[in-house]
Amino acid sequence: MTKDNNTRTSHKPVKATLREWVGLSVLALGAFLYVMDLTVLHLAVPTLSNELKPTSAQLLWIIDIYGFMVAGFLVTMGTLGDRIGRRKLLMIGSAAFGAFSLMAAFSKTAEMLILSRALLGIAGATLGPSTLSLIFSMFHDPLERAKAIGVWISAFSVGSAVGPILGGVLLEYFWWGSVFLLAVPVMVLLLILSPIVLPEYRDPKAGRLDLLSVVLSLVAVLSVILGLKQIAQDGIGWFPISSILIGLVVGFIWVRRQLSLSHPMIDVRLFRIRAFSSALTVNFLAVFVAIGYFLFVAQYLQLVVGLSPLNAGLWSVPSALGFTIGSNIAPRLVRRFRPQQIISSSLGLAAIGLAVLSQVGVVNGLIIVVIASVIISLGLGPVFGLTTELIVGSAPPEKAGAASGISETASELGGALGISILGSIGVAIYRSRLADLLPKEIPPNVAEIAKDTLGAAVGIAKELPNELSMTLLETARSAFVQGVQIAAVISAIVAIAAAFLTAKMLRKVGKSSL
Repeated sequence: MTKDNNTRTSHKPVKATLREWVGLSVLALGAFLYVMDLTVLHLAVPTLSNELKPTSAQLLWIIDIYGFMVAGFLVTMGTLGDRIGRRKLLMIGSAAFGAFSLMAAFSKTAEMLILSRALLGIAGATLGPSTLSLIFSMFHDPLERAKAIGVWISAFSVGSAVGPILGGVLLEYFWWGSVFLLAVPVMVLLLILSPIVLPEYRDPKAGRLDLLSVVLSLVAVLSVILGLKQIAQDGIGWFPISSILIGLVVGFIWVRRQLSLSHPMIDVRLFRIRAFSSALTVNFLAVFVAIGYFLFVAQYLQLVVGLSPLNAGLWSVPSALGFTIGSNIAPRLVRRFRPQQIISSSLGLAAIGLAVLSQVGVVNGLIIVVIASVIISLGLGPVFGLTTELIVGSAPPEKAGAASGISETASELGGALGISILGSIGVAIYRSRLADLLPKEIPPNVAEIAKDTLGAAVGIAKELPNELSMTLLETARSAFVQGVQIAAVISAIVAIAAAFLTAKMLRKVGKSSL
């Protein structure tokens, strides 16, 4: 009896110590920084549009090139972290992120800001692999690991709440580039604390970095996105169609190469696991909706309602609080309901919020936006934590690191595609409606500038006589709101599709899977 008890005791997972929990707070800083940097940039869009005067395509690149570069390099940096050590990679990435944040803050042209954001994405990709993978290395007890993942998810919601407020304060008193300086003290803190509280993790069996796979993945992703952006700006033509086709062909070649490599960038065989691929798809679609719709909300609050950056940030807080509440009630709900029921119901609630958002108008739309955003956040909050645990938990134990890397990659790519696709649709509708609605009294050169972005229209309107200025603003805001309405409807359809996918594909997943 004693022998049996000792045997069972010896197999109990080791409990985390104070060092691991403090280390978790350091990892949460990385997640906090990513979301804060993203939401702050959304608030800065109107101001930087007026200062740098980017084209509509350049503006979308400024916003989402960060996410695409993170997605493109995330698995690559994960392999590099296995070779040189994840803590070491975290520190290198922190230093680079701080340096490129300074470069972004003092950009003088749209092209320079796009380059800065691209470099920030590469640096950000070094931070990602150090989050989930280190959490799974530091926390061996399933209950403690679930709590740690909950803290990690909550860091995103805290970042989304704090980001708009801090960004709003800076934009109220300083230039648009000041929002990037928020990253610098956080990165310094990461550099100081990481060697003290984080363990080093290095895989002695780590595979070699396949540079050709890295290049193929970037070409595939960026070619497709380039084509979508050009269609949004100039309509369908041979160049954007060719770009999309090239991206798809290169993507197919990349998949074939992963199947033939002994150490692939991504183990595509994991996608044969039903629970893994289903949870990953749902997570991807949820992030697509969450990041994509918020881009419109940030611009609506400032350019349509007319709020200052600070007030726009404050009105974004209820949405962030809704996400925090949704994220934290998920662990309690999972004790009584199956993951499939929680996720599908949550996505249904988010779809209701998006349907409410589709009713927003040019006048008296503030309350509708706030109510809709809170409903959407309450719905999406439980989805991210539950799908993340399902993705990693459904993979074989020896593939947990690869599964976490794929999960992070899908999230980054989903967010970047949400901005790109929904943003491109919004831009296309805005340009089309503005071309139809603008009166002939508006000078052609002014109309051409106004067609690029709503921010450009608001900026150029200040240089017109009062009557023409009001006409341009009313027309541009009406065109933008129509884009918001259609993007909200599309997002609601995506959320409903994800809910049905969850109900069908995850029905056999029980509570014990979390």
